[in-house]
Amino acid sequence: MSLPEPVTILIDADACPVKDEIYRVANRHKVHVLVVSNSPFRVPVSERVKRVMVGDAFDAADDWIAENAGERSVVITADILLAERCLKAGATVLRHDGRAFDAASIGNAIATRAIMADLRAGMDGAGGGPPPFSKADRSNFLQALDRVLVGMGRG
Repeated sequence: MSLPEPVTILIDADACPVKDEIYRVANRHKVHVLVVSNSPFRVPVSERVKRVMVGDAFDAADDWIAENAGERSVVITADILLAERCLKAGATVLRHDGRAFDAASIGNAIATRAIMADLRAGMDGAGGGPPPFSKADRSNFLQALDRVLVGMGRG
């Protein structure tokens, strides 16, 4: 009987507020982390954490993540369209606040995104963006990532 492929966490890093939390949980579960971005980020010195610098082309980081996501991947992103692509590849996808994107929720998320884009377009630049990231969001994310990794056999 062969062992399953190792679990890898793929971070859409350019706007990720929970990178440090991911590194801690990944270390505890002994999983690999790929920090994917257009610009350089400091990453911990670890054999399990690697930085992946992509070009500055539009969606280069998203394209790299989607092409490398699979059934043994956990993708961390707030990007709804990237989440959809990763779900189609079989990956588990978490938002920064710990909520999961899944087959049941992605359609509604895409529709809501389109409605909000239309509303913003009609408001001549007015709009507020997402609410501030909170301690509760951080805590929910930590719990969700831990649950996912335990469920994938890494706990």
